[in-house]
Amino acid sequence: MVSSNANALGVIFANSYDNLVPELVAERTMASIPFAGRYRMIDFTLSNMANSGVDNVSIIVRKNYHSLMDHLGAGREWDLTRKRGGLNIIPPFAERSVKLYSGRVDALASVLTWLAAQKERYVILSDSHIAMNFNFNKLLEAHVNSGADVTMVYNRAEIPDGARNDNYTIRMDANGRVTELLSNDYRPGMQNLSMNLYVIERESLIQLVRDAAVRGLVYFERDILARNLSLLNVQAYEFTGYAARLADMKSYFDENMRLLQPGNVDQLFDPANPIYTKIRDDNPTRYISGSKVKNSLLADGCVIEGEVENSVLFRGCVVKKGAVVKNSVLMQDTIVEENCSVEYVVTDKNVHITTGKQLCGTDSFPVFVAKNHTV
Repeated sequence: MVSSNANALGVIFANSYDNLVPELVAERTMASIPFAGRYRMIDFTLSNMANSGVDNVSIIVRKNYHSLMDHLGAGREWDLTRKRGGLNIIPPFAERSVKLYSGRVDALASVLTWLAAQKERYVILSDSHIAMNFNFNKLLEAHVNSGADVTMVYNRAEIPDGARNDNYTIRMDANGRVTELLSNDYRPGMQNLSMNLYVIERESLIQLVRDAAVRGLVYFERDILARNLSLLNVQAYEFTGYAARLADMKSYFDENMRLLQPGNVDQLFDPANPIYTKIRDDNPTRYISGSKVKNSLLADGCVIEGEVENSVLFRGCVVKKGAVVKNSVLMQDTIVEENCSVEYVVTDKNVHITTGKQLCGTDSFPVFVAKNHTV
């Protein structure tokens, strides 16, 4: 499945942007949020790295990472069970006091000894709040050819409403060098929006983080890159493919719904670069006589007796006879009993909607039902 051909190691930050979706991260990290029927958000970044031959990947976690550890296991699905490198999950630790990471500098400062012991020349830094199909080899090639100190990835997009107070946009010159890195940009319309994905030489990263940590700096973008654009050659790399960015509950609902539009699934799940996930041995979805399904994405293990329209159903969902589910996202093992009406609803895992209930949100404000709840 994977060939080791990239002179780079990967570092993924699992808890970045947890604050944007508090409903979904009460018992999990941003990286382990379910998405697109059967995947977790980290599956996309991890699969992109594996497909590009990056076989030394460390995931830095901050809190609520039990769900993530259960999902990833030893990394078998991504062919990352290796004697050297492979998949590593790094929990927070402190030598003198218990202190959770405040930003990337804190997180990286705690693993400097590990970074120094690695052999790869480059480091790929990534968050896990964006689902996309990305070729890291092309990014590495562009980084090497440009002679940059840092290469950062951006795409042309409007700033999501939920990320108005938590975003970075860039301006660059004719040669692609970043001349300005703006924090919390408020401008409307299409912007050069950072995807929080960077390539940097390992030795350079160690030096930058060590210097920043000594001065009490916290944020990689704001405190290191933005302050040193005149000293560092920071190059911009545009990603033009399909990207689903989670910024709040509304964007989570919208991005799942956007997969129902023609062509989007094909762009995100390119057969040439598969997206891997944890295997769950389920039967194919069963459509009982009399059921109706229209313009929906259903994972394996579902049982449909009622009506489903314009919805995304995860593994093991059950829609009983007489129930109607429209414009909704039902996570794993959600049960909708007979004669229910569910519209503009997002359910977390193992939700039970009892007989005859009516749940109705709106396109601008979908109703959310928390994990393991009964309605």
